[in-house]
Amino acid sequence: MHNRAEAAPPPLVTLPRMGQQQIKLYQGSVTDCSYLSDRTATNIYADPHHPQPRLVYNQLIKRGFRRSGEYVYRPGCTGCSACVPVRIRCQAFEPRRTDRRNLKRNRDLTVGFAPARYTDIHFELYERYLANRHPDGGMDHPEPEDFERFLLNPWGETLFVEVRLRNTLIAVAVSDAVSDGLSAVYTFFDPDQANRALGRYCILQQIELCQSLSFEHLYLGYWVDGSRKMQYKTDYRPQEHFDGREWVDYCPDA
Repeated sequence: MHNRAEAAPPPLVTLPRMGQQQIKLYQGSVTDCSYLSDRTATNIYADPHHPQPRLVYNQLIKRGFRRSGEYVYRPGCTGCSACVPVRIRCQAFEPRRTDRRNLKRNRDLTVGFAPARYTDIHFELYERYLANRHPDGGMDHPEPEDFERFLLNPWGETLFVEVRLRNTLIAVAVSDAVSDGLSAVYTFFDPDQANRALGRYCILQQIELCQSLSFEHLYLGYWVDGSRKMQYKTDYRPQEHFDGREWVDYCPDA
């Protein structure tokens, strides 16, 4: 879970006007880095009291920000820029051989789309996933309120990509609709179905949804070079990385 903004201090900086609005940014507290064990981390948050938070999100996601619950943030670590925002150019995407194998392996699954909401079924799947994948990581043993605070969003348009096996829910991808596509927030799935590579399957389903809706991008959050759990994000191409000023093509073999 990302550390939250400290509301009391004065803003760290005020961004130039975006449309007709100014956006204040606040610095969060220092914590241990979730990706690189020898480093600490600090997040920068958009003003949580801005009167138009959805407008802020639509603008800031194009500058490398993300959402956690109702908070819009980006890493702001001193002396480190390892977290690189990634987005897939969905209209030009073509599945690789491994993607086609994944889709073939999971052809017995059905996929549906629904507005994000709390239900006991969703929470039980989320709880099982965290207990298996993140034991003793701070997110295990969640309460229903934790589910709602982390995944739901009171001001945005968030959907659940729901994956079922014979009518049983086995995976959920949480995805935000933004002005130029979708933003993949989080995915959780039945740990007993780990051999299906459901995390990758859910990315492919979100790309397909973007293509069907003529959305240009799927935002995948941050890629961290040197973090094994983030390496999969560079497998989906063509993709772009945000260098702090603009989005540039990712060409690792160039």
